[in-house]
Amino acid sequence: MGSDEAYNFVFKVVLIGESGVGKSNLLSRFTKNEFNHDSRTTIGVEFSTRTVQLNGFTIKAQIWDTAGLERYRAITSAYYRGAVGALLVYDITKHLTYESVERWLKELYDHADPHMVVMLVGNKTDLESERSVPTEEAKDFAEKKGLLFLETSALQSTNVEAAFNQVLAEIHKKVSSKEVVRGSINAVTLNSPRGETEEKKPCCKNI
Repeated sequence: MGSDEAYNFVFKVVLIGESGVGKSNLLSRFTKNEFNHDSRTTIGVEFSTRTVQLNGFTIKAQIWDTAGLERYRAITSAYYRGAVGALLVYDITKHLTYESVERWLKELYDHADPHMVVMLVGNKTDLESERSVPTEEAKDFAEKKGLLFLETSALQSTNVEAAFNQVLAEIHKKVSSKEVVRGSINAVTLNSPRGETEEKKPCCKNI
């Protein structure tokens, strides 16, 4: 009972990127503090939740993982619907996963809210000796595209909390500036269509 009052906001965040970059382990590290060495791909969409305290508010993060769908390019608009944040993940040891970032970004903006918060995440910093994507290169790319940027290791739990919390804090900042009703699920809708609908009603034009 009272679960509706247990948090002020629900934010849906999606994990995207090539298969094998560690999205599922970022999810399990953040929501359950677990890392699974058996990295076989599961098919379907998985999501986990975690409630965090940010700036005096209780935020329930609902984090969705593509879980293998990316290899079939079958991620649909339903996966992105309602998402207000995304972590676009690549593997720092596999340059090809970084090269596909632009394509993922396009797909994201084709299906999701253009105002959403996006962070570019270079995962697997525990494999520094095998690095093939320079930090500066990825950082510059993120800056040009207006993305947040962080490198993580789901294995060593490096920057995982920081990545998700930065994204959630940024979403909260955007939501707060939109005069949304606190505690309402509508808080996750960043683009209010109210202005357009009023424009369409002839009765409202009093000029």
